Parts: sequence; C-alpha cells; structure tokens
Amino acid sequence: MAFSSLYSAVCRGKWFLRFQDVDANIPLVEKLLERSMSAEDSSTLSERKPLAHTYYHKGAKSKSGNRFADAPKGSSAIIPVHGTLLKYGTMCSYGTTEYADMVREAVDSNNISSVILDIDSGGGSVDAIAPMLDAISYARTSGKSVVAYCDLCASAAYYIACYCDEIIASNEVSSEFGSIGVMMSFMDYAKYYENAGVKLHTVYSNLSDYKNLPFEMAKKGEYDKIRDEELDPLAKDFQEAVKSHRTNLKVDTEGILRGRMFYARRAVEVGLADSVGSLAFAVQRAEQINTQAIVNEYIHSKS
Repeated sequence: MAFSSLYSAVCRGKWFLRFQDVDANIPLVEKLLERSMSAEDSSTLSERKPLAHTYYHKGAKSKSGNRFADAPKGSSAIIPVHGTLLKYGTMCSYGTTEYADMVREAVDSNNISSVILDIDSGGGSVDAIAPMLDAISYARTSGKSVVAYCDLCASAAYYIACYCDEIIASNEVSSEFGSIGVMMSFMDYAKYYENAGVKLHTVYSNLSDYKNLPFEMAKKGEYDKIRDEELDPLAKDFQEAVKSHRTNLKVDTEGILRGRMFYARRAVEVGLADSVGSLAFAVQRAEQINTQAIVNEYIHSKS
C-alpha cells in the first residue's frame, strides 16, 4: 500500500495550495489520521487505472494504447496534471514524479512534437513541484515546446505553469489563476491523547536546542519563527520564479504576488496567462512556438 507516503505527505508537508482545497480535503485527512480508512478506500497502486497516453493530432484528441511511440508523427502529447499535487503516487492519486515520467516519455518519442500540460489543480505540496520543473526543462532543451492549458491553475500548479512556454486558459467561465503563496497547516492532538490517557513526552539533546524549534514554538501559538524561517523563504522563491518567467506580469496589481486569484480574462490582462482558447488553439500555439524557435536558431546561426 501507498498509505505511508500519503500519511507522511499530509503530516509533514508545506503547501502551495488554495485554502478551498485545504477545506475540501479535511474530512479525508481526519479519516486518514484516525486510521479509519475502509478497505474500499485503501486500494493499492497496482489497482489504479494506468495513466492514459493521450495525444492531439489533426484536430482530434485520441489515445495511443500504452506508449506515445504509437501516436502518429507530429502529435502533441496531452499530460494530465489534476487534483491536489503530491510528489509520489498514492492510493488516491498519481504523483508528479509519474506525470514527469510521462512528459519525458513523450519528449523521447519522435512522433511527439510538443507537450500540453492539461492543468486543473488548486496546488499541492511544495516537494511536488521540482519533478515537473525538471521534466519541462528536459522538454525545452530537447527542442519541444510545453504549453500549459488550464482550468483551475493555482498555487503549486501555477508554479509549474509559469515555467511553460505559454499559459492558456481553457475558458472564460471557470478558469482561475494565482494563489501565489505558501501555507502550513497542522493539527495538535496533544489534548486528544491526554483525554484518552496518553501522555506524549518529547526530549531533545542539550546539543540539539534548535532542532524543530520553529515547529515547537508554533505548537505554543508562537508563529513568527516558522513564518520567518520556513514559509517566507518559500514564498519569496515562488514570487521570484513567477516574476522571472512571466516577464509581462503587472506586478503592481493588488495582491497578484500575495495569494489573490484571477478569472481568465483578468488573468490575461495582468499577465498571469497569455490567452483564452480551446485545446486545438493550445496545440496550435505549441507548434507555432516550435517553429519560431527553429527560425530564431537559424537566424542566430547566420549572425
């Protein structure tokens, strides 16, 4: 079972995540922490449906069996990035390590010319981001464009999207972008266990007085150190990543780098997204970006 990795991620993680997604997952988290998951809830990784190898070719979206090599030449791979993002796959979801492997498989196929990240996510754990950034970098250094095609694209999902060549909103009704920020949430079960007759003792070495100090202070309601040392550095890195990759970002827009969300039309206006369009449009833009890169390389070689 993948129970232990999910349990670990829930208990120890820092999150680039919309608070609505935190609220929505609280019943599952409580169930998980109380170890009251039913056998029906506790499926193994082997019981999950395999990720579909989906591609777009000549105006149609299709599936290619179990390999991108089976797709027609000139296809665009469609990689799903859905739900709350975790680094490793669990009984509940696929992890970004698995999505990243699929991106690399697509890039390595001679039949795939570009990659579309189909993003619909309110964010996830901080450690879920790096595998996707590495995969995007691999695609771009291999000469294949990566376009983010998004409905909900918030927090960790936006961190990933901003590294793509272009960000396209899938519609003007529900598509949202932003929530650039970091949070931490934890439950203190000390009273619960004390009421059950269990007393927890934590003892630190005299030589380890700083070990877990921000967290121990936070448990006492003193949050300054955990903000200063754990959360603010992540938030600053997030802001810098967005500013460096979204060069047309209107940084003076109120709240744009501090957690505010924007619907599609406004997101385009402030530079969080590039345009609104269909999947066909996203594929078209990916191919145009590839063509422009070839032209630019040719001009550079002649200069």
